[in-house]
Amino acid sequence: MTFSIAGKTAIVTGAANGVGLAIGRHFLREGANVVFADMDEASLERQVGEQADEDATFRIFAGDLRERLTIKNLLSLTVDAFERIDILVNASRQMIAADPLDSENDAMETLLQQNLMTALRLSQATAKRMIKQADPEGDGPIGAIINLSSIAARRTHPELLAYSVSSAALDQMTRSLAVALAPKRIRVNAVAFGSVMSASLKGALKDNEEFREEIVDHTPLNRIAGPSEVSDAVQYLASDASSFVTGQIITVDGGRTLIDPVTAPAH
Repeated sequence: MTFSIAGKTAIVTGAANGVGLAIGRHFLREGANVVFADMDEASLERQVGEQADEDATFRIFAGDLRERLTIKNLLSLTVDAFERIDILVNASRQMIAADPLDSENDAMETLLQQNLMTALRLSQATAKRMIKQADPEGDGPIGAIINLSSIAARRTHPELLAYSVSSAALDQMTRSLAVALAPKRIRVNAVAFGSVMSASLKGALKDNEEFREEIVDHTPLNRIAGPSEVSDAVQYLASDASSFVTGQIITVDGGRTLIDPVTAPAH
């Protein structure tokens, strides 16, 4: 069995920066066709857009995927460019820290919409396309959906109540869709990760060596992960190497959830 995704077509959301951008670039290096999707058009253009006309293996798509019409437009662009969709990576996520007792704060509503419902609707629409394009006489997997989750789903940080709940809901959505789509030969899995050296974490660590040390101290492997270490796990789940894996939440956290107390850093 191979980890190759060469020649497959993938949609990666949240792809204007951070882990989503790293996954999109990783997939390109591995020979996949990639649609980089994000709400932040300026960042998409800055990070990958300058090559879009020169490189036939990828496209960029800017739009608010909380809107159903935008999802339809994303799928249309992908199929028009590459004729099919083989992989969906729901990497668009948002984190909001808030007082859990503040009844006026709308963090829960915002994150359930952004981190859960957007992924659900896009997964449903993409699955329908995967089923439509599949060979009815075949018996192998016809598509893979990978959700990016967080170890916050299993930790208790009161100020991250909404983020933790949306992550836990995403994990359960992953399992439920995996069972629902298994008869259609579509696999659904998730990667839950801890501290990854993304742009946002770099900003939080800037001039704050104490914060860095605190994170490392709570990670048994004694370091912060690089984005490629998440990308590798996503590639495994997208490839035929995981052809009998579905409904699983793979944890990439350096062992942190084995020991992490409530007081550990939120990142």
